Amino acid sequence: MPRWLAHLIVIALFAAAAGWAFASLDMTWNWGVVWEYRQAFWRGWWMTLGLALAALLASSLIGLAAAVMLRSRFPLVEAVARIYVEVIRGTPLLVQLLVGWYVVAAALHVGTGYRTAVGVLVLALFSGAYMAEIFRGGLDAIPKAQVDSARAIGLTRWQAFRLVILPQAVRIVLPAVAGQLVSLIKDSSLLSVLSIGEFTFAARNVNSATYSTLESYLPLAVGYLAITLPLSALSRWLERRFRYEAA
Repeated sequence: MPRWLAHLIVIALFAAAAGWAFASLDMTWNWGVVWEYRQAFWRGWWMTLGLALAALLASSLIGLAAAVMLRSRFPLVEAVARIYVEVIRGTPLLVQLLVGWYVVAAALHVGTGYRTAVGVLVLALFSGAYMAEIFRGGLDAIPKAQVDSARAIGLTRWQAFRLVILPQAVRIVLPAVAGQLVSLIKDSSLLSVLSIGEFTFAARNVNSATYSTLESYLPLAVGYLAITLPLSALSRWLERRFRYEAA
């Protein structure tokens, strides 16, 4: 059976099951009143996309720095990175957002105008811990002989890292980074607890204004799928492409 046909059959089965479940509900749909808030959904969707991309860029830099620190020969440097990674990965993002805004930002007297920046920074620090392990795995996958060869032709340690090791490691970790972006987009929904006007916050406000819960949150699911499904496909394509090149 062709792969596309198998996917089509499974999608049809899921659609039939979902249609049966919704049809069995004894309720009157109120799509008209929710439609009046379509601009709020649209603005929230674009805000989510922008926040996720900003957090991805910041978390990539944080993750790369932490990965290099994890491989450091200095115990204190390695310990800082290791504790950061373990603490961040071992605690919920919701708690980190609340502590980041109501404790750390408040102690630093950060104004409400920087609420979004603080949210993105906390989200980047959260994702950066996972990025650190992704990058560390990519760096460890490069044979030590390549470093020795680069040093043998006269490159400094920094030049060997920048010109030889890093480009290869980036190619290895690209599929995992694309997958992390999918998780990052979904995690950004928690920024609504800080009253940041992203997609989930918009859906919550529409629900509060219309008292139409399913009609408010079903577009939320569709909007997230519109972002994450192409990214998931990109992740699988990158994985296939670089696996073949490595072979």
